[in-house]
Amino acid sequence: QVQLVESGGGLVQAGGSLRLSCAASGRTFSRYAMGWFRQIPGQERELVAFIIWSTGNTYHADSVRGRFTISRDNAKNTAYLQMNSLKPEDTAVYYCASAPPGRWLQDGKNYDYWGQGTQVTVSS
Repeated sequence: QVQLVESGGGLVQAGGSLRLSCAASGRTFSRYAMGWFRQIPGQERELVAFIIWSTGNTYHADSVRGRFTISRDNAKNTAYLQMNSLKPEDTAVYYCASAPPGRWLQDGKNYDYWGQGTQVTVSS
């Protein structure tokens, strides 16, 4: 059974940093991609970043590029989202998700497993 477990969320002041972790189990993640999404209540889910596990190639949304960095640790089967220079508008529930190979990774519908989410709150 595939499981994704996020951790690392919390409350931080604007300008601060947090690192989210997504511990993955139940599949050979070297063949998959991992993404981080966020959602504000009442708004659509937004792609933040994704990483192709086998190559380490990454994508970051314009809204976070230069501030957030996605990475992975093969040995720990864990993906990370390092978030620096946080802004109040980054406040959301953050989810990690896994996508099989060959999928269009910009679309959340192509991810087949999701974590439970972790709240990030940035105060001004």
